[in-house]
Amino acid sequence: MKKMFLPLILAAVSQPVLADEGMWTLDNFPTAAVKEKYGVDISDGWLETVKSSVARMDSGCSASFVSASGLVLTNHHCALSCIAQNSSADSDLEADGFLAARPEDEVSCPTDRLSVLVATEEVTAVVNRATAEMADKEAGEMRRRTVKRLVQDCEDASGLKCESVSLYQGGQYWLYKYRRYDDIRLVFSPESDIAAFGGDPDNFNFPRWCLDMSILRVYENDKPAATPNYLRWRTEGLKPGEPMFVAGRPGRTQRLLTVSDLKFLRDTTIPHWLLRNVELRGRYIQYAQTSDEARRTVQASLQGVENGIKVQRKRLDALHNDALFAHKLAEENQLKAVVASNPKLAAGVGSAWDDIERANASYLEFRDDYYFIEVGAAFYGKLFNYARSLIRVVAERDKPNEDRLKPYTEAALPRTKQLTLADRPIYPELETLQLSFSLDKMREFLGPDSNFVREILNTKSPSTLAAELVSGTRLADSEVRAELWNADWATIQASDDPMIRLALALDERARALRRRFEDEVEAPSDRAYEKIANARFAIQGTTAYPDATFTLRISYGAHEGWNEKGTYVRPWTTVSELFPRVTGTDPFRLPASWRDAANSLDGNSKFNFVGTTDIIGGNSGSPAIDRDGKLVGLIFDGNIHAISGSYWFDSALNRTVAVHPEIMIESLREIYGADAVLEEMGIE
Repeated sequence: MKKMFLPLILAAVSQPVLADEGMWTLDNFPTAAVKEKYGVDISDGWLETVKSSVARMDSGCSASFVSASGLVLTNHHCALSCIAQNSSADSDLEADGFLAARPEDEVSCPTDRLSVLVATEEVTAVVNRATAEMADKEAGEMRRRTVKRLVQDCEDASGLKCESVSLYQGGQYWLYKYRRYDDIRLVFSPESDIAAFGGDPDNFNFPRWCLDMSILRVYENDKPAATPNYLRWRTEGLKPGEPMFVAGRPGRTQRLLTVSDLKFLRDTTIPHWLLRNVELRGRYIQYAQTSDEARRTVQASLQGVENGIKVQRKRLDALHNDALFAHKLAEENQLKAVVASNPKLAAGVGSAWDDIERANASYLEFRDDYYFIEVGAAFYGKLFNYARSLIRVVAERDKPNEDRLKPYTEAALPRTKQLTLADRPIYPELETLQLSFSLDKMREFLGPDSNFVREILNTKSPSTLAAELVSGTRLADSEVRAELWNADWATIQASDDPMIRLALALDERARALRRRFEDEVEAPSDRAYEKIANARFAIQGTTAYPDATFTLRISYGAHEGWNEKGTYVRPWTTVSELFPRVTGTDPFRLPASWRDAANSLDGNSKFNFVGTTDIIGGNSGSPAIDRDGKLVGLIFDGNIHAISGSYWFDSALNRTVAVHPEIMIESLREIYGADAVLEEMGIE
């Protein structure tokens, strides 16, 4: 029986992924599958063009070069931080839009950074040798130290910026080598009323009419950077049914998680997040109604939390879907059966699934403390983040590089410094609102009798303490932060700044919780997933794709609609269909520039479109590319079904939503008068 049973299970576990499924690394792109389904030959040259033309925005989005002089195309919502940082009560770039008439008019994005992948190097064997024969806790510590050393050695040897990447849940370790651009400037952004037309009601829906685009430029040595590898436009876009590709940096999928970890997300992590952030959204909305300035300053935060709530709700729905869990449980049981039937695999995996279960049980004992104190959920706002970064950079920088916390290693320090010292606006009322709310949630979740809560609040209410901290700190001043960044530990300890005092008061306990998480949760889980990954490799090889990790991936599919409850959804919208949806009030309001140009626009021009490609958060700003490597759209969303793509992919329903090249080009020409930008991008 075993001889008959094992091949059947092997076939079930190692079967090819569904059509159009997968966010594939460039070294393992399924060229044969694409050729078989779509008749497209994806060459090494095509992949190399994609690699050098597509960038990661380190704020969490994707982008692509669209000219030889550093022009970058991404979403409006991906540039929102830059837009907000350059706005004021007298000049609201978010509401009014922006176009730099000349290069010297382009405005700086102080906290943005772009990274372009240059090369990759697998270091799995090095990491595995370093941790061989060690217990979980010691292996976890050695793994962290080894990876930090490899990253620093990589930077020293290559002159590039290097990052460690774990694929297949620890089955592989890689070094990704990047060219970094730290000087980013805004060239163009439309008004928010058209960039996010439909707002939260239309979010993750289709049909859509959003000009969710912006154009940036990267600079080197105060001059536009030379970017000879860039995407050329195919102005008419795709034909229905034509293959399309999406290249970008998708965030994190969790399709390889064990059932135990999926249950933890369903029962603990996501409900906890929703409980807090639904209330935070209410406070933001209430605050926005107090004045025009409050509305302006809270808009980016409100948009972010609204988007997050819709995502987490649909993820929770997916995890409560009986079919999803039955599918995941069947997959896991099949893999366990194969492992159990093979003595070598069984010895290698050992108690991995039970180890993850035990790690989750341990985590429940201190999760709230860890989340509120070390992760910082008790201390929302830029000002506390500044304080924590400042005390930790001073505490960490004299340690050996391998012993430092990751944000303060030599490789990560430039980004930490940029985020900490950038001169960007601070809004005290908004900071007070956020800090008061998070302190209130800390007291609610940890309890008023918690020693930590008593220590932080003493006899004060969350609102009183928040107001005192925000009004008393000097950390809103970038020059003050720069002085403290360069200070010694004695100076930090002697500081009378209340936000610094708060960060110092809780740091020892926060670090202890971090160590406990690393030792009791991260280390055994990492080792367990490594063992499970090795079993998968023994059965499947690398015929399956790894979970997304904010690293460069390519997905493939076609420009196709879908059937929604028996009704066919056409895969594009047109300009003429926009105007009947306009109500004149937010979020279905058009900016004046569009109202004025209504008669000059071609009603047949395509606006947004969809495709069957597999994407996730982080793909925002990714280019849609055709078989010849030409730009045919700008990804900005998925439909509502795509949210469950964190855990699985349904090729019948999941759709990518993109801005069509016709509306991007027509609006730049007819509405915004951006002829110089069009000419630079090679568009007549």
